[in-house]
Amino acid sequence: MIKDIRHIEKPEDLPGQQEVAPRHEPQAAVVAAAAGAAWPPLILTLLIWPPDNWLPGLEMDWRLMLLGVGVFAVPAGIWTLRKERERTGRPRTRLGIVWRFMLYGGLLLGALQALLALLQSMIGWLNAGDVGQAAGYTETALLIYGVGLLPLAVMVGVSYALWAGLCVAFLAYRPKPRVRDRLGLLDDEGTAG
Repeated sequence: MIKDIRHIEKPEDLPGQQEVAPRHEPQAAVVAAAAGAAWPPLILTLLIWPPDNWLPGLEMDWRLMLLGVGVFAVPAGIWTLRKERERTGRPRTRLGIVWRFMLYGGLLLGALQALLALLQSMIGWLNAGDVGQAAGYTETALLIYGVGLLPLAVMVGVSYALWAGLCVAFLAYRPKPRVRDRLGLLDDEGTAG
């Protein structure tokens, strides 16, 4: 329920600041991971413009590679969030979940793009006839894949991770019920112990 701006009196009244708890149903995490990996722009472009090459390799469509990264990264993100929550009790809000996904998604795709730039330059070394050709191919690969495409990769990673974070925050977590601590026996999580 969206509140009127005149009724915002404390930070908890802002959108996304309500405390959440993980859902205990195991299918909730599976559904959240599947929905988070199915980023709509990626799925729509795959349907409208099918890739020419579906096989893994250097000529594989980048959208398929990105989908493969998402299939592994979203469940890994859910697992990491659960471990962090067990260890520190955070993130407690949906906004915290989405923020972590966006940060780590951008960092992951930036690191993968840098790795791709290095791999492309090494492939150039193997195909070069002499040292000059190897240096030229390395310069070109690092400028195109490292410098030119790195901001785009980070932007795509943050966008993909925003979708995945929203899916996880709303499908794998539920609003935490308010429990009054009448006897002073509950900890910060609202459980006895």
